[in-house]
Formats: sequence, structure tokens, C-alpha cells
Amino acid sequence: MKKLTFLVAALAGISFVCAQRIQEKDVPSNVKAGFQKHFPEAKNVKWEKEEGNYEAGFKVQKVEHSVLLDAYGNIVESEVTINRSELSAPIKDYITKHYPGKRIKEAAKITDAKGVLTYEAEIEGMDIIFDKSGTFIKEVKD
Repeated sequence: MKKLTFLVAALAGISFVCAQRIQEKDVPSNVKAGFQKHFPEAKNVKWEKEEGNYEAGFKVQKVEHSVLLDAYGNIVESEVTINRSELSAPIKDYITKHYPGKRIKEAAKITDAKGVLTYEAEIEGMDIIFDKSGTFIKEVKD
């Protein structure tokens, strides 16, 4: 039982270190200003801090968005949830072939600071990343 308790505590600690929910009052003003400059329509923003960056989660017209900003308020990347049906045929074919029997739980379109577009398909505890043409890039375990 002690081992199980220790394992649960260790896992919780790791999760806490990776992404920590914070109050808006704890977000630096330059980060909030950078965010508001790009997303003035965002309401009910939920903030997290992860590895020195700040993540803002919010909805616009019922669509989930997530924006990662550095400590200066610059956008590192933005993510928009999309319908699974919006993923291209090459992405769906890749997942069917390499992850048989697995179902895509969520899909997203990600744009980095340089404007590079990628797609993410989430399946059972991992994110599968593809470039804009649907070519596999990498697998990231959650």
C-alpha cells in the first residue's frame, strides 16, 4: 500500500511540474497584454504555467483555443480544436494503418510562432503530429 501511495504522489508531482493551473492575477502583465493584443474577444480564460511559458485556454464561438506564450508575451504556438472529420485523408489513413483499432479522440490545428502549420490527432494517451500535407512527424506520449 505504501508503494501505491508513493507512486500516486510521484505521478501527481510530475503532472504538477509539467503544467500548473494558475490564477489570472499571477500571470505577468506583459503576458496578458500580449495575449489580449491577439485575442481581445477571449473571455473566461484559464491559465496554466508550463516550463517557463504561459498557456491560455479559452473558447471563441464555442471552439476551444489554446495559446502558449513566453514570459515576454510572445506567442510560441496556438492550437485550435477541429472536428475529427477535418483531418485529411493521409492522416486518417496513417492512423488506421499504424494504430489499428484505435479511435481519434480529438483533433487540433497547431500554428507555431513562425506560422508553420501542423495537425494533431489524439489517440489513447498520445498525440500524433502531422505536417500540413498529412505526413507523419512524431508521436508524443501524454
